[in-house]
Amino acid sequence: MPADTPKVKQPMRLPQPMQRGTLVARYKRFLADVRLDSGEEIVAHCANPGAMLGLKDPGLPVWVSPSANPARKLAWNLELVELPTGLVGINTAHPNRIVAEAVASGAIPELAAYESCRPEVKYGERSRVDFLLTCEGLPDLYLEVKNVHFSREPGLAEFPDSPTERGARHLAELSAMVAAGHRAVMLYLVQRTDCSRFGLAGDLDPRYAAAFALAKAAGVEALCYDCALSTETITLRQALPILPAGDYI
Repeated sequence: MPADTPKVKQPMRLPQPMQRGTLVARYKRFLADVRLDSGEEIVAHCANPGAMLGLKDPGLPVWVSPSANPARKLAWNLELVELPTGLVGINTAHPNRIVAEAVASGAIPELAAYESCRPEVKYGERSRVDFLLTCEGLPDLYLEVKNVHFSREPGLAEFPDSPTERGARHLAELSAMVAAGHRAVMLYLVQRTDCSRFGLAGDLDPRYAAAFALAKAAGVEALCYDCALSTETITLRQALPILPAGDYI
């Protein structure tokens, strides 16, 4: 992107009209019973395979969006949880779209020099990297994106909220890309506005924390950005500092 091109953060728009309700139960990982403010009770798709600690308690206010596919069995998607400190995005299908918009608009300075961004490119042994960024004269950049919604200490966002063997494998494969002469970046996207720093939940998944430390030593770069959220849009907002390893492992 040319240096004189304005870096405008583009919002990712949520399907409308959103409906507010109360969480009755989240179960079978991908299902959530919600009582809408209108009184109607629905079953929503919960696009989040994690533990959702602190975000799945019955009685929490939530927001659901209509499915774009009228033939789908579940007509609603669970999108946001409303906490006293603000909205939290729990839909793990959104971070890649948010990051793609931010990369395209040059809103992530660490990635702004690259001209091409391709999603879902095969790499490693059995994976697809979220994005492959390329530019003549620069090493290829392999970019993985992780959704972050977990916080148990005020101001601290953490990842993961449950063991993730797949996440540890991604870190190892990014390390292999660095060894092959490329750049590799792990970007943690915090879908909440009430956190000012980021760390790893090493007590919940020590294997992931160890894999992260090995990846960092191998030259894998780590970035963390949070989001501005509303019931209409989600936008990448600002960089958050990542705590030193000794502070979270």
